Amino acid sequence: MSADFIIGLAGEAIYTILKASAPMLVLALVVGLIVSIFQATTQIQEQTLAFVPKIVAVFVSLIVFGPWVLNTIVDFTYNLLNNLHKYIG
Repeated sequence: MSADFIIGLAGEAIYTILKASAPMLVLALVVGLIVSIFQATTQIQEQTLAFVPKIVAVFVSLIVFGPWVLNTIVDFTYNLLNNLHKYIG
């Protein structure tokens, strides 16, 4: 295994992690922004009001995007094992 292969593999792993987590992170960011705008306009500064909607949004996005995330991770794992098999075998 060469250093280029390892660096390429690490880059692909980071890209896969970002791609798989992006839907949950973006939805949590949007919900957090909406809640903070609501808190600023109503001057309600309750801490649980900021966290509970984000947690619910992340769970909903996991249900909606779960199959896509699983396919993304399985494809990465399949390609990883195929590439390792070429170098080992």
